[in-house]
Amino acid sequence: MNYISTRSNTETLSASQAIIKGLSDDGGLYVPSKFPDLREELKNLSTLTYCELAFFILKNFLTDFTDEELSNCINSAYKNNFDTSEITPIKQIGNDYILELFHGPTLAFKDIALTLMPHLLKTSINKNNLDKEILVLTATSGDTGKAALEGFKDIDNVKIIVFFPENGVSPIQKLQMKTQEGKNVFVAGINGNFDDAQSAVKKIFSNDDFNKILNKNGFILSSANSINIGRLLPQVVYYFYSYFKLVNTKKIKLFDKVNFVVPTGNFGDILAGYYAKEMGLPVNKLICASNENNVLYDFFRTGEYNKNKELKLTTSPSMDILVSSNLERLLFESCNRDSRLISALFKSFSETGYYKISNLMRQNLNDFCGYYCTDEEVSETINHVFNKYNYLIDTHTSVAYCSLNKFKSNNSNKYKNIILSTASPFKFAKDVLNSINNNNLQDFDVIDKLSILGKIDVPKPIADLRDKKIIHDNIYDKNELKLAIQNFLEI
Repeated sequence: MNYISTRSNTETLSASQAIIKGLSDDGGLYVPSKFPDLREELKNLSTLTYCELAFFILKNFLTDFTDEELSNCINSAYKNNFDTSEITPIKQIGNDYILELFHGPTLAFKDIALTLMPHLLKTSINKNNLDKEILVLTATSGDTGKAALEGFKDIDNVKIIVFFPENGVSPIQKLQMKTQEGKNVFVAGINGNFDDAQSAVKKIFSNDDFNKILNKNGFILSSANSINIGRLLPQVVYYFYSYFKLVNTKKIKLFDKVNFVVPTGNFGDILAGYYAKEMGLPVNKLICASNENNVLYDFFRTGEYNKNKELKLTTSPSMDILVSSNLERLLFESCNRDSRLISALFKSFSETGYYKISNLMRQNLNDFCGYYCTDEEVSETINHVFNKYNYLIDTHTSVAYCSLNKFKSNNSNKYKNIILSTASPFKFAKDVLNSINNNNLQDFDVIDKLSILGKIDVPKPIADLRDKKIIHDNIYDKNELKLAIQNFLEI
């Protein structure tokens, strides 16, 4: 298995090289040279534990890793970092199923990949005999930042910098990042939104002069965002795992199709579901759930992508995104891997903020459909789910649940539905509690109240925040990111 860029067919890398590099020199994203076909293996995979399944799936992609190396990475990531041995348990709520992806150290789905990726990166460094340090440069809309910081803290030969929109994350998300310990970590807010942070980070990756300065001082850039293939691939596993959970509990038969409902901003999580489908997982529809920043809803409805609108700050801030980076990987597949076409599309997008795909490409996206929900609908859905099922969901999961209801109203409910729950309700406690019982409480009072109301303990990673001190209190303008990097590296 090799890796190629979505914008060029001239560069071919091994898995470890693609993980180290993160983003191609031409600005494209690395994709696998082919998708493994696991259709004949599904029966044998259905009884595996999460770690066993992760090993089987990832060894098809990470072919330059030895079995021992890959096994060590997986065991180091998952054995002691999650509060359940299932890693991603699934709960039945009414006739639907919620895949809980928030049982890791930072209570968000990003933990699934970002507890594993540092071990993959460290192994990749050793395999390629690098004599330089890796600088992991990451923009976050909230959850990636803390998960990346926690995963990479105190790892030898790696430094990590995280930029987040100062006024675009929840109070708990901000506190998680600003109190992050680790001798190799740096966190800074920016005056701007997530798209500003993400575009500034991408410009740094493609800035040859700045990369030469970093290289001269002993650093190589990499990323922990889902633009890095090492971040994306581990997310494929829980699609298979959740499907097999329904098979093993006799909710469905093997080879029955299911729908997956995914709250989506940067399009990485749902793209992993598409990869799973391409590998043979029986998927009917991938339902792309958006908040009021509904560029993806518009795209799947019209075939046109237009970022030229005002970003709205919503109660689901991890999805407050107008530039969904991973959509490029899907478009690459939809045009039969025509890298010249993708390069032209995104050249136009960088100049105008707009592109339109062909009818043929649209036809190749029939696996997807899009819906979106307003903040008011999100609040009503949280209230409904709690009062009917005594189950707490966060704002992002609510976007997905609400979108599923809209999908059901337009389609026959022939298939089982799996909703990806991407964060603990405690990470967005104030909006969750306000949806159930209006209040004017402060952050930790809200958390205590939510714990009592839901009859569940406050998760330890959030309870521990009470006693932590602010370590990082840096704010930069979006055009000062290079300065922030140089200050941190002292170069």
